[in-house]
Amino acid sequence: MMHTWFLCKIRYEKVMENGMQKKVTEPYLVDALSFTEAESRIIEEVTPFISGEFTVSDISRAHYSEIFTSEEDSADKWFAGRLAFITLDEKSGKEKRTYTNVLIKAADIHDAMKKLDEGMKGTMADYSSILLKETAIVDVYPYEKKE
Repeated sequence: MMHTWFLCKIRYEKVMENGMQKKVTEPYLVDALSFTEAESRIIEEVTPFISGEFTVSDISRAHYSEIFTSEEDSADKWFAGRLAFITLDEKSGKEKRTYTNVLIKAADIHDAMKKLDEGMKGTMADYSSILLKETAIVDVYPYEKKE
């Protein structure tokens, strides 16, 4: 199933641990068909968790070909990975690299690398991990059919 991911930024006043209020902008990832649907879905998803007013300050397309989720309690961060798939050009005999972006939910960078390797186990093509970094993404909302 092909996903179209949108990075939605929500701006609101958050109560910090010391009791002070601070204006924050938090990014969320939403699977939607359009910018309009992405805005509607993110409002629906975050409303139960944010008290007070909030605004959707930005929506942009996010280019992730694969998202590796995790049900582990310790996996509370999202890591962006960049992979290079290595194929051989049959005509020239040269190596050709095709790049793709993935997102991994993990506890830390080592766990993210482990989960990425596990998730890519069944892949027939050779690949190498070029980049792995922690993102600010708070949560990911894939599309779910409503009954």
